[in-house]
Amino acid sequence: NNSSQLSSLPLQILLYVNGVYYIFYFLATLAMIIYKSQVFSYPDDFLAPDLTVLFLMAILEVPRLYLGFKGNLTEAEAPLGLSLGLTVGSVVLCVYLLLWQTYVLWADMLLNAALLSAYGLESGLKVMAIAAFVS
Repeated sequence: NNSSQLSSLPLQILLYVNGVYYIFYFLATLAMIIYKSQVFSYPDDFLAPDLTVLFLMAILEVPRLYLGFKGNLTEAEAPLGLSLGLTVGSVVLCVYLLLWQTYVLWADMLLNAALLSAYGLESGLKVMAIAAFVS
């Protein structure tokens, strides 16, 4: 049967949920960086890298999610593979915010752990979808 649908509904739902969660994650993390800069003695040369990583991550999130949606819906492995590659970049930035940010609060750990879990689950579903598309 040529009309079999290969796109993954769980992946599509997870991409949507991750998009919504990322908006919350970005705003919460930004608010916490602002809070930490007011409450703790935050050296100016440490504030810029933390903010840069957060904004770079936000910029990366747009094509990452777009290519994930597009690749899954059109059953094309190339956009999904690119999205998977961008996810690796997002994971590295997320780990930075989890481990190497100037001040890490328990809320940072919670937000980043949830994001890393979502990235992990999403990556697994992307690999399964790519395998289905190429077979």
